[in-house]
Amino acid sequence: MARLGLPALLCTFAVLSAALLAAELKSKSCSEVRRLYVSKGFNKNDAPIHEINGDHLKICPQGYTCCSQEMEEKYSLQSKDDFKNVVNEQCNHLQAVFASRYKKFDEFFKELLENAEKSLNDMFVKTYGRLYMQNSELFKDLFVELKRYYVVGNVNLEEMLNDFWARLLERMFRLVNSQYHFTDEYLECVSKYTEQLKPFGDVPRKLKLQVTRAFVAARTFAQGLAVARDVVSKVSVVNPTAQCTHALLKMIYCSHCRGLVSVKPCYNYCSNIMRGCLANQGDLDFEWNNFIDAMLMVAERLEGPFNIESVMDPIDVKISDAIMNMQENSVQVSQKVFQGCGPPKPLQPSRISRSISESAFSARFRPYHPEERPTTAAGTSLDRLVTDVKEKLKQAKKFWSSLPSNVCNDERMAAGNGDEEECWNGKGKSRYLFAVTGNGLANQGSNPEVQVDTSKPDILILRQIMALRVMTNKMKNAYNGNDVDFIDISDESSGEGSGSGCEYQQCPSEFESNATDHTGKTANDKKAADGAGSHLVAQPSLLVVFCILFLVMQREWR
Repeated sequence: MARLGLPALLCTFAVLSAALLAAELKSKSCSEVRRLYVSKGFNKNDAPIHEINGDHLKICPQGYTCCSQEMEEKYSLQSKDDFKNVVNEQCNHLQAVFASRYKKFDEFFKELLENAEKSLNDMFVKTYGRLYMQNSELFKDLFVELKRYYVVGNVNLEEMLNDFWARLLERMFRLVNSQYHFTDEYLECVSKYTEQLKPFGDVPRKLKLQVTRAFVAARTFAQGLAVARDVVSKVSVVNPTAQCTHALLKMIYCSHCRGLVSVKPCYNYCSNIMRGCLANQGDLDFEWNNFIDAMLMVAERLEGPFNIESVMDPIDVKISDAIMNMQENSVQVSQKVFQGCGPPKPLQPSRISRSISESAFSARFRPYHPEERPTTAAGTSLDRLVTDVKEKLKQAKKFWSSLPSNVCNDERMAAGNGDEEECWNGKGKSRYLFAVTGNGLANQGSNPEVQVDTSKPDILILRQIMALRVMTNKMKNAYNGNDVDFIDISDESSGEGSGSGCEYQQCPSEFESNATDHTGKTANDKKAADGAGSHLVAQPSLLVVFCILFLVMQREWR
């Protein structure tokens, strides 16, 4: 029995040994790692079939590994690309939102101007006939200047509108007094009585106020959408540092080297790495949120008292009312002008009859119906456009401080919050024990995963912060009805016209009207400028110098 038992025992031992050996060989197989590596387009000859000694690894944990040196190097490049792609996807969506809304607003504003000009031309031809056509260049020039202001800026709206009414007064005064000859010097004298006589009634004052604040708000809002689009576009192009790249490799692909191809990085582990790699982007958040708040405030103005649609729709009616007012009061106006400027020289009898026949006015303009809205390329009214943009602006708030979390929420980048025990922590399949650091460059000194030089902020990010700050200050001025490019110093304290943007000083002023910071200022420069701001009222000469300097530096932001 003993003799028969020994062979059986040896046979059993051999079977068990073979099974254990097979299991050991299976555990050391790198076939799945190799398959995934090749699926990314890499050479299969780089990948070992079974685990090898990992002393050659520089970033991933050493020991037995499924990664060769070539694999670690290629995985390092791949991790950078993966990171860039995910960040780009997050930013590209936001950029597309601002780009599409800017395009809609731009189309809407431009076509609104085209419709207003066409409406005025059509109706004035019908109402005034040849008399209008002989003077149509005056009205064409008005719309040319309005369009130029919206597209380019560099137009003082108040001066431009004052010039329009002065030129219109000259034409009208000649027409209602066609029996006289007026020299250019006489007409200059006539224009001096414009404010005193108010030949067009209160229309010029009201229209100047409405047009100025509506156009300032519209142009600034459109500029804001373009700036937001451009900032997101520039910041979305990330270039990871060497330290960030090492951390990305360790997070995304070092688990593959250990054969843990299905184990995703722990969420908090990913969060620390993203906050380290996106530290500079996090510093955008403060100015970005201020910018979004300012945009929302201007949006409310566009829905209410600064609605450019409600200003431009009836502009033909308002100008026609002013013309009719001048005609009805022409006798009184003429008498007062003659008293102040002296009696004009009569024309010869033959020329008088011709002039009178050419100066007759026809009936009043058609009544205006507020429900009539222009059909624009944007296909909607301003109210609906603004409502849509306001919703998108609210969603965009805190975008940069949320970016690390949003990247880690991508299932390609990390495990969910519920998989805290079954995730890759940079060393193995286990819980991640470190706390998550704060956002921004200053908080990265305690980041356990990414070594960040907190003393060297990114220059590109600083430029975008300044761009946002400049645009935010333009928004604050636009909110109060001020054109930041043309602040009338003499009227600044009077609260009239575009200096306050609010009739009878009744508009709320939630923003203080500050001069816009310009690109190139350091933090110390800004503090100095803010400190100087409190003395500007007492030092008008300093204010003039400051405004000139500001206009020069501001050009690049138009």
